[in-house]
Amino acid sequence: MKFVTFIHDGKEAAGILSEDEKTVFDTGFGSMNDLIDACAEGGQAEKGEAFAASDVEIIAPIPRPKQDVICLGINYTDHAKESASFHDDFSLEVKEKAIYFSKRVNLAPGSGMEIDSHKEIEDKVDYEVELAVIIGKPARNVKREDAWDYIFGYTVLNDMSARDHQTGHKQWYFGKSLDDFTPIGPCIVTEDEFERPPRRKITSKINGELRQDSTTDMLIHGIDEIIEDLTSGMTLLPGTIIATGTPSGVGMGMDPPCFLERGDVVTCEIEGIGILENKLK
Repeated sequence: MKFVTFIHDGKEAAGILSEDEKTVFDTGFGSMNDLIDACAEGGQAEKGEAFAASDVEIIAPIPRPKQDVICLGINYTDHAKESASFHDDFSLEVKEKAIYFSKRVNLAPGSGMEIDSHKEIEDKVDYEVELAVIIGKPARNVKREDAWDYIFGYTVLNDMSARDHQTGHKQWYFGKSLDDFTPIGPCIVTEDEFERPPRRKITSKINGELRQDSTTDMLIHGIDEIIEDLTSGMTLLPGTIIATGTPSGVGMGMDPPCFLERGDVVTCEIEGIGILENKLK
């Protein structure tokens, strides 16, 4: 099942997207967070009033996350190699333990929305297509074999990055958290629609040129490992977003590095979920 957040007559709501993606059914929930919370408590999302998809505005599935997005750093081997070639601060060898950081998200842009390039303060704006995991119920001390039962679904996330801010400040939080730097969408696909672990093609294109091309089963630290690891010491609440890392092909990994400019169109796609596309302004 595919869930979307949409606006109709100025009102935001969580909806179910039809299989042919031409119809959106109102679920009666005012936000995706409300829908996920209700499902966590044993409720169900049911189809209500139907709207033509062309008559509503589909925005990010979770436009205002409850908490910072949890991110995995250097979680594809090839990306680790290209990161090290860009700057000494990115020389992070593949480690036994996962690398975690977070992104502050005031408002996540959805597919089709323009995003602020922040060119007045940052020259090296980069893109990173990622499979994002949405937690579906309170998770604490979850064993790896049970991890899949705690996932509500998956979406596409572009972990945009300000590389000068990352290297200049010697940490990733600020450079990852500029306004508009976490586009999400176009929908959430429920966990039961995927393999365990998901094995889907993941790509990014810049102005139609293929840059990243991999599959989501190439993670160094898998989704089940991540959930077991994180929940060993903290509780993940329903609606928590975990961005699982990006494959090689980002701008800083090119020779020479090739960063985004105003007017560039970034197209992120994961097979079975859909296309997240945004233009920089």
